[in-house]
Amino acid sequence: MEIKETKYSSGYGKPPWIFKGSALYQFHLVKAEIARAIIPKEFRLVEAFGYTLGGFFLANYSESPFGPFDELVAIAGIVWNPPTSHAWAARVYVNSDNACTHGRKEFGLPSQVATFSKSLTAISDRPQRNGKGSNVNIHVAEIDGPVTTGLYDIRLESPILKTNPLKWMALGPTIKMSLPSFSGHTEYIPQLLKYSCQIECRVKPTSPARVLGSMNRIESQNVELNESSKKREMSISVMLSKPILALEFNCLKMEVQPPIVVSKGSHHPLEHGYNN
Repeated sequence: MEIKETKYSSGYGKPPWIFKGSALYQFHLVKAEIARAIIPKEFRLVEAFGYTLGGFFLANYSESPFGPFDELVAIAGIVWNPPTSHAWAARVYVNSDNACTHGRKEFGLPSQVATFSKSLTAISDRPQRNGKGSNVNIHVAEIDGPVTTGLYDIRLESPILKTNPLKWMALGPTIKMSLPSFSGHTEYIPQLLKYSCQIECRVKPTSPARVLGSMNRIESQNVELNESSKKREMSISVMLSKPILALEFNCLKMEVQPPIVVSKGSHHPLEHGYNN
């Protein structure tokens, strides 16, 4: 396949694009029928007993080409494209207009601008060795023009590090890894793309975050949903799936390589159909 020189239109410097901060990578068992309604039909879904491995990546970047921002990536599942497998994002939420534009134009991601409202709640139902501790509550709401739609309430326990003399050990070992992903097949980039994120961080297992569907979300009651609403509903199904493992990434440095075109493809929205 001939690879042509790539032009970067978003004006945020040449790749690799570097992001620093912290993140939670949570794995869910996602029903195969939900994942198939999201991924392109030419892909083979990696599944077992009617489920695939999806989940979400929740990051807080202190440094990036766009400045500090938050990101939530709903991962529909794992797809097989020999000789390897890649993740497929159902939806990407960011609270930065520039990051949203970059994700759409450079990677063909289904990016949406959202708000991330954070609050702390003291833990009183169980003892803490290093203080009372607190839960971090994050309310995520999608912004679509003048309309703001509440989506999720994500609750995670805040790590207690300030009073821990061995806090660096508590962050876990340093690891390096590559996270390959597919993207594209959107109205922004109809071609199928693949790219990789080179990650260096300190990682440790943690308690899975609790994800609740927002009570403010408008439920569909015999109302035909438009394409954007259908995609949003499918990503919600992914987020509300059963969690099985959560990893906390601290001292995160992520280098995102530019995507390459895998196939020309075309954008056929929701051609699989989907029913809640």
